[in-house]
Amino acid sequence: MIAKFHYSSSMSVPLLSKLKNNELTEGLDEDKGQSVHESTTRTVSFSGTCLNGLNALSGVGILSIPYALAKGGWLSLILLLIISMVAFYSGLLIKRCMDKDCNIKTYPDIGALAFGKVGRLLVSASMYTELYLVATGFLILEGDNLDNLFPNSDIEIAGLVIGGKKLFVILVGVVIMPTVWLDDLSLLSYISASGVLASAIIICSIFFTATFDGSIGFHLNGTLLNWNGIPTASSLYAFCYCAHPVFPSLYNSMRNKHQFSNVLFICFVLSTAGYASMAIIGYLMFGTEVESQITLNLPLNRISSQIAIYTTLVNPISKYALMVTPITNAIKGLLPQQYKKRFISILIGTTLVISTIIVALTVPFFAYLTSLVGAFLSITASIILPCSCYLKISDTYNKFGYETVAIVTIIFFGIVIGIFGTYTAIVDIINHM
Repeated sequence: MIAKFHYSSSMSVPLLSKLKNNELTEGLDEDKGQSVHESTTRTVSFSGTCLNGLNALSGVGILSIPYALAKGGWLSLILLLIISMVAFYSGLLIKRCMDKDCNIKTYPDIGALAFGKVGRLLVSASMYTELYLVATGFLILEGDNLDNLFPNSDIEIAGLVIGGKKLFVILVGVVIMPTVWLDDLSLLSYISASGVLASAIIICSIFFTATFDGSIGFHLNGTLLNWNGIPTASSLYAFCYCAHPVFPSLYNSMRNKHQFSNVLFICFVLSTAGYASMAIIGYLMFGTEVESQITLNLPLNRISSQIAIYTTLVNPISKYALMVTPITNAIKGLLPQQYKKRFISILIGTTLVISTIIVALTVPFFAYLTSLVGAFLSITASIILPCSCYLKISDTYNKFGYETVAIVTIIFFGIVIGIFGTYTAIVDIINHM
């Protein structure tokens, strides 16, 4: 049996169940402060939890992973492996934090147990911000790929020329808008839960294109190491492992909680294998010419390429509502009871969509935005916060031992990546605006 969660993350969303208003508990994803459905009964099998965990770790980050490798060079794959191991260990620390107190149900609960209201606020703020920027990234991704499929689609309205990419961003936003008005997102959740399958289809389609399309093939070239690209590469690698906020829900839903460590191990091994495979395949195909989204490099006249591109286009549309719904719920939760009406809910959802459209038009650079999210938010939510909360909750910070040294080293590692990656992403965005 597969668990069903109201989970919005950085990039992938597990299955949702039909929820009544009083069944929503505060939590988050993905991320990467999100409303997460807390399973009231532990009925999920080991395999079901593995599938949900893989879905949480499988997202559109797979499209930019070849670009990350191209920026950092072949040796940066070592960094991908290190980040995956660190993220796996921080996932185990989340489990240990939850074992300390049976009342912990969500990621913000861990922050609250460790640092009180400030901790809950910090965890929630980082997650909601990540959700918002990921939703914005979806619009940029859609605009890029649609503009690639249908070039020269500029239109002129009242003397104002709207470029094809901007036009598609606006159109996709209009198409998506009704989905954020829905009260029951269970139908969308089953569509968006195809994250694992979608990632597999994209990898296989691109590999097929390289293997059976003589015009591309594999080319043994590329840079061994590019120090200047390491901050961007590390940020994009971190973006791939931003599922930690949903781990508490996965853990609480398990029939046998003691198996959760094994679930994490399997999920991280398989997801890292998938990311590394895509990075290597894409880099061998296009070298330093690989785009921020590998689908932009694919020939449009090949069926395998079209399968990869259209798979890429469908997923973000179905997941967008699941990303912004926790934000709308949080905003509604701040309003007086008399304002919690259907019309207000629609107005808040519409406003959020319009705001993400504006941001996507202002910062239309997918790789730079995902790099910023990875460096500033994913590193924070997936590495720094779990380690810091564990040190405080377990009282480990008062003991000087191997574990303390290891965790402090990991925190320092995360801070370094966060600072340099965030700075690089902001500079890149400013220089290309």
